Parts: sequence; structure tokens; C-alpha cells
Amino acid sequence: MFTGIVEEVGEIRAIEEKADGTRLRIDTTFDGLTRGQSISVSGACLTVEEYGKEWFDVFLASETVDRTYLGELAVGDAVNLERALPADGRLDGHFVQGHVDGTATVSGIEEVGEDWRFYFSLPEDMGQYVVEKGSIAIDGISLTVADLADEEFAVAIIPETYEVTTLSEKDIGDPVHLEVDVVAKYVESLVEGYQ
Repeated sequence: MFTGIVEEVGEIRAIEEKADGTRLRIDTTFDGLTRGQSISVSGACLTVEEYGKEWFDVFLASETVDRTYLGELAVGDAVNLERALPADGRLDGHFVQGHVDGTATVSGIEEVGEDWRFYFSLPEDMGQYVVEKGSIAIDGISLTVADLADEEFAVAIIPETYEVTTLSEKDIGDPVHLEVDVVAKYVESLVEGYQ
């Protein structure tokens, strides 16, 4: 479980293609890494396999490659990083599982004073889970839906979020990972049981 509060931006140091998936080496300043630890990499919960003083390795199974854009990353690309929420930790964002529901693309970027407004395509199969003023994770960042249309939604980005995440590097057409609020999925499941 994560909060969607990005701790740092890491950089892809190396990529190793395998028959059954892809291994990524990611730069980090995290202390206290352990094998088996869960880390959100741009919103996808991945497991630390190996680690060193300023890096860790994760393996992308074919399922992860198919459901995310992580298989398209190149050496030097930036990724958002967050360690799993400790049991006694603060929940400053919202409950984020690190289970990517799908990908979308950046459809617009506007600078509004000191803030930013980002627009994203809304995949048809996710529309029922996204509500105005509801929570959504974009590349692992806990955000609030500011505006909602049939095929697009917008979020307001404060300067701090813009500066400490990969959003500052995004352009129109770039892919992002989406994770809808898990509460919406549970409510849908419960309601379907009464129909």
C-alpha cells in the first residue's frame, strides 16, 4: 500500500531484456533497502530484487510490461519513486495500491499563474470510476480530479508537485499510468452483488 506522495524521482540506469520480462536498474537515494521490499515505480508496485548503495533492481514480468509503459522506458528516463507505507505512517495522499488500471496520455498542459493544469485522456473502461473531486493516481502521484468530461479529465498541479515529480518532464502525447480510487471498484463490486 502506498499514499501517492512521491518521495523522489529516480533515473533508469540500465535495462536488461529477458525472454520472460525486463529487468530495470534504478538510481535512488533511499537508505535501508531490502530484498523483497515493495517500491512504487511511477505507480506500479514492484519488488526489489537486488540493490546497492545508490540503486536497486526490479523485474517486470510480461503482465507488467503489457499493462504499463515501463517496458518502453530508456536509460536516462525519470520515474517517480515511493516506498510502501509503514503501518504507523501518515496517509497524506490517498490509498494507492500500485496496481496500474491502465495507461492514458497527456492531452493538454496549461500554466495557470504559479500552478499547472494537466489534461489526460480517459480510457472508456475507466470512466465509471472517475468522479470530479475524487482521487486518482497518475504515475503514482495522488491527485484530485478537478474537471471531468466524457473522454478527458483534468487535475490541478501545485508548484511543489510539479517540481518533485516527473510531471515537469511530461509533454502532450506522453503516456501515464492511471490507478483509480480502489473504493470506487469495491463499491461497484458490492452493488453488482445486489443486482
